[in-house]
Amino acid sequence: MDNEEDSRATRYTTLAAGPDHRHELEIRRSRFITVLRRSPDEETARSLVTDLRREFHDARHHCSAFVIGPDRMIQRSSDDGEPSGTAGIPMLEALIKRETAATVTDLSDISVVVVRYFGGILLGAGGLVRAYSESVSTALDLAPLVQRRRLRLCAINSPHADAGRLENDLRSAGYVMAETGYEPRHTILRVALPDDDAAISEAHARLASLTSGNLELRLQGTEWVDVPC
Repeated sequence: MDNEEDSRATRYTTLAAGPDHRHELEIRRSRFITVLRRSPDEETARSLVTDLRREFHDARHHCSAFVIGPDRMIQRSSDDGEPSGTAGIPMLEALIKRETAATVTDLSDISVVVVRYFGGILLGAGGLVRAYSESVSTALDLAPLVQRRRLRLCAINSPHADAGRLENDLRSAGYVMAETGYEPRHTILRVALPDDDAAISEAHARLASLTSGNLELRLQGTEWVDVPC
């Protein structure tokens, strides 16, 4: 694994797959309807704005923010007619500063739109900042979140007679087993490991211990998978 790959994120938190998550607050007679969508790309994120403009066509504001990518490199926000800096940026900060576990701020692949129906009472700049930030934070409090992990798939060619025992030993050691394959001369056991040098080195050592050094771990591709938080 080269240095560039080592520097990439191997995990982050996102919205669980499924329908958009919604929550509504009323603040001084204004309605703030917050909608969260899992968004792996900008097109999906921007489609949320389009969809909600159509659904809530009579609302005054459809403010938005999104964060995309394991390294959270894509970050955008829009005030959509609210005074500059009072809606989009507070919403974006509510996403990027969200602590998902033990001071970890890793929320990504998520877009949010807050639809506002003006209630006739001006909130002022400070009031708007608090309202939009609170709307997103409250929605996130109630939203189903998952951890997204980049795993390295590895293969082990095992004699058929030993494959069942070896698989049980690996599972007992806490390894995540992927799909098993069968060929005429051996069984292919597949293990999904955290995509980092330390985890892979440990797995090599564990396999050598379990098989007296007779079998080897072959590195294959990587894939992102959802893991419950």
